[in-house]
Amino acid sequence: MSHRQDFRAEGLGVNDDPPAQLALRLRTLRAQRGLSMGGLQQRSQLGKTTVSQALNGTRVPSEATVVSLARALGTQAEPLLALRQQACPTPSGTVVTPANSRMMTSFEDRYRRYVADWNQQLTVVGLDLSRPDRQCWPLDAAYLSLELAQAADGWQVTGEATGPSSVVRRAEQALAGRRRVLLKGLAGSGKTTLLQWLAVAAATDTLPEDLADWRGRIPFVLPLRTLIRRGRLPQPQEFLADTATPLASLQPDNWADSVLPHRGLVLVDGVDEVPHEHRQATRQWLEALLTAYKDMYMVVTTRPSAVPEGWLASQKFTELTVRPMSSADTRLFISRWHAAAGHSASGDEERAHLRDLEDALQVTVRTQRDLSQLSTTPLMCALICALHRERRGHLPHGRMELYAAALSMLLIRRDHERGITMPEGIQLTEQQSTRLLQRLAYWLIRNQQTEMDRATALALLDDALPAMPSVASQGNAEQVLEHLISRAGLIREPAADTVDFVHRTFQDYLGAQAAIDIRDVPLLVNHAHDDQWEDVIRMAVAHARPQEAAALLTDLIERGDREEEHRPRLHLLAAASLHYATEIHPDVRNIVEQRASALLPPRSFKEADLLAGLGPGILDLLPRSTDGLENDEVGAVIRTAAAIGGDQAYAVLQQLSSTLPVPNGYMSADHELSEGWGNFDAHEYAQDILLPRQHGAQSPTLTVRTHEQLETLALLKPIRRISFHGQFTAADIARHLSPEHTRLLQVSECQSLEDLQFIRDLPALQEIAMSECIQLSHLDDLAGLPLLSLRLLQMADTLSFETLADLPALTHLALYTVLPWRSLQQLPAPDGLTQLALGGWISAAVTGISRFSQLHTLIVNHQLDEIEWEEVASLPHLTELFVGECDLESTPRMLSIQRLNAHSERNDIPIHLIPELFPNLEHLSLNCRGWTPDITPLHEVRGLRISLANALQVRGLDAFPPGAVSIHPRPRTAPAQNP
Repeated sequence: MSHRQDFRAEGLGVNDDPPAQLALRLRTLRAQRGLSMGGLQQRSQLGKTTVSQALNGTRVPSEATVVSLARALGTQAEPLLALRQQACPTPSGTVVTPANSRMMTSFEDRYRRYVADWNQQLTVVGLDLSRPDRQCWPLDAAYLSLELAQAADGWQVTGEATGPSSVVRRAEQALAGRRRVLLKGLAGSGKTTLLQWLAVAAATDTLPEDLADWRGRIPFVLPLRTLIRRGRLPQPQEFLADTATPLASLQPDNWADSVLPHRGLVLVDGVDEVPHEHRQATRQWLEALLTAYKDMYMVVTTRPSAVPEGWLASQKFTELTVRPMSSADTRLFISRWHAAAGHSASGDEERAHLRDLEDALQVTVRTQRDLSQLSTTPLMCALICALHRERRGHLPHGRMELYAAALSMLLIRRDHERGITMPEGIQLTEQQSTRLLQRLAYWLIRNQQTEMDRATALALLDDALPAMPSVASQGNAEQVLEHLISRAGLIREPAADTVDFVHRTFQDYLGAQAAIDIRDVPLLVNHAHDDQWEDVIRMAVAHARPQEAAALLTDLIERGDREEEHRPRLHLLAAASLHYATEIHPDVRNIVEQRASALLPPRSFKEADLLAGLGPGILDLLPRSTDGLENDEVGAVIRTAAAIGGDQAYAVLQQLSSTLPVPNGYMSADHELSEGWGNFDAHEYAQDILLPRQHGAQSPTLTVRTHEQLETLALLKPIRRISFHGQFTAADIARHLSPEHTRLLQVSECQSLEDLQFIRDLPALQEIAMSECIQLSHLDDLAGLPLLSLRLLQMADTLSFETLADLPALTHLALYTVLPWRSLQQLPAPDGLTQLALGGWISAAVTGISRFSQLHTLIVNHQLDEIEWEEVASLPHLTELFVGECDLESTPRMLSIQRLNAHSERNDIPIHLIPELFPNLEHLSLNCRGWTPDITPLHEVRGLRISLANALQVRGLDAFPPGAVSIHPRPRTAPAQNP
């Protein structure tokens, strides 16, 4: 039966019945594919009832269901969605009457109140040990707006360090203007808290002005740890039921399907808590939702190591990374924690004691570097506050000691000191509680879960009780579980019939101890490639006796030697775990360090971030001198040490910086040194590390993010190149600049800056870059200045560009902001521009470019169908072309182009057309973003040099002479193995 015959279906009487047409089309496709109902259900990951109703036409399926069925049937979703739209004349899929409209509105109001109430409190570690009911902290007091970092894609367009490698801003500003965000952060970094805040603020219509475009949306909070246990991920109509929302049974028909298309805010928490083998299915589930509901807003959270870079790039997600808390954030958190604890204090004396403890802890965290490094996430900072209070101002040292002390504090809960005995009729020792909790933790780890059914928890405890008669004599498994939930402070019931740990860190700590106790080293090694097991293995090394630690590390190395795919992770994990071993045989240490040396030093920022995440133990493996390092290694090594922080890292940076060659103004190494400033004491860092680099005309660009850094600029004069990020006034910016020396000024996120009058006092200034200075409405203060370069990124839509005509010396212009014209003919810029960059945010089409006849470099990140390529090809001096998402099939021959730079997230660049379109090409750069290019067709271009970045693999290398193709990051060879 043809498609046309399918849709006619004259003999079946469905010609005028869109729901029946859709059902018939689905049944026909199923028959053509030879799928049974069970097979279709399995492929689509939909429930039996959902599939049956869709194929029988008894109920119009949701858009997400249609997309899932289309994927399972191997067909395009759009024609099926069009049929569904005909079947649903209104967005809700039902006939809207005053009665059901009122019903939906009433339910929506009630649901908003529920979301706000359910998410308005956080559990804070150790807030009041004597009262479990006081462990909650109001969200409005607890929420701390952390910094999020985003790679500045499209800013470093020429390969020169003319802009930041990442844009860092507070969460509200970072989320502004985004519809789809993949939020990455380490354990305890505050990802879930941010989702809770978004849910409450959206439900109560209290989102800040920065997120005005998020207002009016209905939040759906979807914890994957809960959903994945059910075997398949839910469809929209199942969101409430599968998250155990009590209002689920009251949900009107098709309510979710009516809300999601234009008002949905879906908050998906914890991709890292999904077993590795199910993550691809999770990604497909997300893609199906986004295909069905294109205007839906979505935030997805994960640990960084759980997914590769660009995991959701094809769905236009922006990747943001939670940065460690700054020293100012830590001080604010400590203050808020003690203020919250003071609300439950028993009297004035205890409140005064809390104020004294706060003052003492503020000093301790600032002066003890190891403690400062531990307090960079909300979870660890809360632990430190609680332990400091519990121990009356005395704190343990090191991560494992901190966990051990925290567990002791939480398990005992000071019941003995306060005269609280057997509140549930059960009294357990610390060791007994630990053993029982270890059983629960290790079951979760072995089964790659982060929560379990209550029945499973009871069964595990019931199995343990016969071997613990002193516990069994006090009560059954049900009573013991109730005691652990109410008194231990480590596990909880997040929903009915569900048990989990208050934080994954405690689960990993206890599970690692259980693995060592039962000598389950082979299991640990077999799962070491899985990022979910990273912390478990490092903690297992810390718990292990010397021989067990040696066996675990040796087995990791041997498995890495055998398995090339997992070699980097396994060998680096072994190296990072050395730091946790109390005692290790020198031979084992040597072989671990030898294998790690084959993966070190890092060659890219991605490798640097991976190494930094493995902890301080990596510092022992980093070089202390830049002598002998390749260009791509120097900046990556510095980035690694700076991100780790602490005394040892500071010493490494001092040694590295002392061996750096004379600055040339564009070295990534100097950029990373400046970015690392925020992780150390501002004055000390400026004196020891930055000052020696501040000499000569090519001194590096200083990056200033805090007022502490601002105050140290007097040490670094004369300042030639500087970049300000954050809320600085014009007076702050101008205070330390030099009229005779300052050549480059970058200002980002300075929302209080309303004019540029201070720039007129800087006659030596040649380059200006402005980013997100949204209060700036004009550039009049620049008129007549001898500027050579001006870059504008995401400025106010109302910004006036008229002053561009009064910059006679301007040769380099970058516009990554909204323009008020549809043609560049109206751009009031000097005709003598030699470099022009146009970003993806502009509204103007790339037409009228022929007026800039002196251009030798053109950078375009724009809708390619709006580019007049014939006009571009006519530019007589154009030799360099930088394009994003390159569509070469619409490009004419360009005889003058000698350098082409293109990037794409899709494996669809027709490389075979390049020799014909660019016959005089000398250098080609491709950013492949995770796909495999075949460069074989390029071998016919004589003398061509090729640079490839972020390619999975490269085909056709054999056709080129040595040195003709460079790959970044540079591929690594397998390590030599001991006989």
